Amino acid sequence: MSKIENALLSVSDKSGLVEFAKKLHDMGVKMFSTGGTAKSLREAGVLVTEISEYTGFPEMLDGRVKTLHPKVHGGILARRDNPADMTTIAAHGIKTIDLVVVNLYPFEKTVAKQGVTFDEAIENIDIGGPTMLRAAAKNFRDVAPVIDPSDYDRVINEMRSSGGGLSYAFRLSLALKVFTVISGYDAAISSYLKTAKNG
Repeated sequence: MSKIENALLSVSDKSGLVEFAKKLHDMGVKMFSTGGTAKSLREAGVLVTEISEYTGFPEMLDGRVKTLHPKVHGGILARRDNPADMTTIAAHGIKTIDLVVVNLYPFEKTVAKQGVTFDEAIENIDIGGPTMLRAAAKNFRDVAPVIDPSDYDRVINEMRSSGGGLSYAFRLSLALKVFTVISGYDAAISSYLKTAKNG
């Protein structure tokens, strides 16, 4: 069981975030984050590196592009037991990312609001979040994907009891939750677009 050393946190739902991040920090985990999440953590005194500082590219297109970068996805998708993968990311200065903590733009809540415009709905279709989560869930043998704040305590408790890692079974359960949630998210978008098209 590998120790979690680097985490990426980028969340819309910030409930429990600061407490979780502080506990990760206390266990020596280095954290990377995006705009609003990084701001919340810094204001709470949590040491965090902005993704834009790490990748060398700013957030752009009004926040549409933040984490779509090889330094992010290479670090998530690299197979730790594959020497070629590890040599490749080392050659490009890519750090492994062992924990991906992401929840999605609130699409369903947005489209449920009275008077929401089509453009508002479209801007609440998350791209980077599902991409990171899918990558982490695909590589769950080495990376823990956390989509649900209710799992924060479970993650911390298992890390504490195991010397900083998470079991295969737990990571697999987290990956299953990711694909289950994302499939529902995509179904909600599909349903909305059908209604909008027909309306």
